[in-house]
Amino acid sequence: MRAAVLHEIGQDKLEVLDDVEAVGFGPGRVRVRVRATGLCHSDLSAMAGVLPQPAPFVPGHEGAGEILEVGEGVRHLKPGDRVAVCWLPACGACPACKRGQTQLCLAGFMNAGTPNFKRPGGDVFGFAGTGTFAEEVVVDAGCAVPIPDDVPFDIAALIGCGVTTGLGAALNTADVTAGSSVAVIGCGGVGISAIQGARLKGAAEIVAVDPVASRREAALNFGATRAVSPDELADAKQQVTAGEGFDYVFEVVGRSATARTAYENTRRGGTLVIVGAGAMDDFLQLNMFELFFDEKRILPSMYGGGDVLTSYERTITLWRAGRIDLAGLITHRVPLADINEALDQMRTGTALRTCIEI
Repeated sequence: MRAAVLHEIGQDKLEVLDDVEAVGFGPGRVRVRVRATGLCHSDLSAMAGVLPQPAPFVPGHEGAGEILEVGEGVRHLKPGDRVAVCWLPACGACPACKRGQTQLCLAGFMNAGTPNFKRPGGDVFGFAGTGTFAEEVVVDAGCAVPIPDDVPFDIAALIGCGVTTGLGAALNTADVTAGSSVAVIGCGGVGISAIQGARLKGAAEIVAVDPVASRREAALNFGATRAVSPDELADAKQQVTAGEGFDYVFEVVGRSATARTAYENTRRGGTLVIVGAGAMDDFLQLNMFELFFDEKRILPSMYGGGDVLTSYERTITLWRAGRIDLAGLITHRVPLADINEALDQMRTGTALRTCIEI
């Protein structure tokens, strides 16, 4: 079968090969025919070595498709079922799951160290234990979440990561208050989803911050009340909050520099939400006095900060009701053969989300 493979960490191009085989099928596992997958910035981060991932590997973790085969013991799925791929499934038995913090379950991360594919030359891993830049993938049954027939595969793929992450950051982690002021730093697919979440919660002012003009324009269409470049953020802070700072600031880039900017633009007693996934050697510096004196809440948000299955269902309900726009997030579509074109679209910021049709 065909799959896009990164041979070594640090390479900026993927090679689409036709000699890749999905492996690992057995009890408790399912084989999925991938129909659509989104390109998430985390895929680029893994390719660059910012996020830990053994190589060679097939990127992609935001996918949807059809069940081809189910292993022994799988009762809730059957061949032909339509599913979204969940890269962080809950085991239901670990301490985090028992506390109701299923987004912190480590079961999914344990899968990342087991090869999902093989080639004549050896094993190939799947990013985040999945690897959806492939025609087929074998995953734990918990990674395959059934979706209703009226949800297209491209929409379901977005729900599998970016939308759940951004929407959940506003609805679950921050629990944005009606009438509040919000700034979102980084307005790709995840940041736009956070903007939609803040709008749903009734934020009065939502300032979108991004260096790319097309993304700023898109943010206005999704609910931002104004959109500025990073250099214009200080003026927006003055105009919207009289210089006090925003009630909520979402950092959706994953870098200490933008996290520091987000902290400085959060009002005293306000909330900074860290959504972007950054590198282990990139440290955010805060002094002990400002932590005490400013009393700002710093809330990391992992995969939307809530139960994944509940978040999926809520997102589908909101989408059906027309309360959120998911189709509009897909600004580009490319076949798997042109995957490197999608990478360029993400790197330059010309795409909110590119759908890779497989």
